[in-house]
Amino acid sequence: MRQVFLVAYDISDPKRLYHVHKRLMGYGEPLQYSVFICLLSPKELILMTEAIEEVIKKREDRIMVVNLGPEGKNTENRITCIGMKKDLPSRDAVIV
Repeated sequence: MRQVFLVAYDISDPKRLYHVHKRLMGYGEPLQYSVFICLLSPKELILMTEAIEEVIKKREDRIMVVNLGPEGKNTENRITCIGMKKDLPSRDAVIV
């Protein structure tokens, strides 16, 4: 079963920032430039983590991965948006 993950990042170098964003595009959809929502299986989570670790410098950059629980009808209730709301991706939106 897939889980819903919120992935946020703070990357100190613009080149690495671009590469992290580009890699995350294959695993989820951006809610904001440095915040993604991802529907991932356990294997996809490992692959995503490995893809990010290839790019970042652990002493300079920070990635936060928050497990919001299983995909389901209450997914929208786990995230509160103020201002424009972006629809969460469906299972079909994830490309790995």
